[in-house]
Amino acid sequence: PLADAALALGKLARLLPAMIAAPVRPGWASLPLGGGLLAVPAADLLGYNTNVAATLHRVAEVAVPLDDAPDARLVAFRALDQGIEHMAILIGDPRAQAAPLVRVHSECFTGDLLGSLRCDCGPQLRGAIRRMAEEGGGVVLYLAQEGRGIGLINKLRAYTLQDRGLDTLDANRALGWQADERNFHIAAAMLAELDLDHIRLLTNNPDKVAGLAACGVDVVERTPHVIAPNGVNDAYLQTKARRFGHLLD
Repeated sequence: PLADAALALGKLARLLPAMIAAPVRPGWASLPLGGGLLAVPAADLLGYNTNVAATLHRVAEVAVPLDDAPDARLVAFRALDQGIEHMAILIGDPRAQAAPLVRVHSECFTGDLLGSLRCDCGPQLRGAIRRMAEEGGGVVLYLAQEGRGIGLINKLRAYTLQDRGLDTLDANRALGWQADERNFHIAAAMLAELDLDHIRLLTNNPDKVAGLAACGVDVVERTPHVIAPNGVNDAYLQTKARRFGHLLD
């Protein structure tokens, strides 16, 4: 448990791919050079993902008309001990539907903002917004979990490894991360705050359905969200299907 807790702390602090963990000798913290040592129970680190989601609360809400969804609102969420904001993009009136369409979308600076062709994130985001507008309602949960939770810098490092021959899963592991480090408790807490008890999940990833269900979300249907390859991300999409189990047919 102590080793697992040390690794969890390293991930939270974005110290990977390199960190040193060493046991502290009894009484060391009382010495002059060690008097500032902060002790954190291992259980707190191992339970951090669940605990941080429990303190998630709204901090701002405003109408922001979008090109593909003029009737859109942004709701910002933040946990009590974090400065990290997660956003909900509300299209129309999701609560008017028995089971509104919901997309859980991890932020992607390169794909969403720059239009990178290495992934399908940008088209997935914009396509989800268009589809929800056509249906008259839906929610995109835009989570601050870049690169499946490893952060932007580590995602760029993973890209470098991919250019050397590794696929996206093996590149993450080579940097010391799991294939997917995302915290679905955050998404579940946002849905609860928005009073959305039953949803149709817009995703190709069965693990995302299972992850939300494990957090208490009633996913009544998985709705496919397939984006055609663009000639650059073909191998990336094949890896999603072959190694992550995404349903892209």
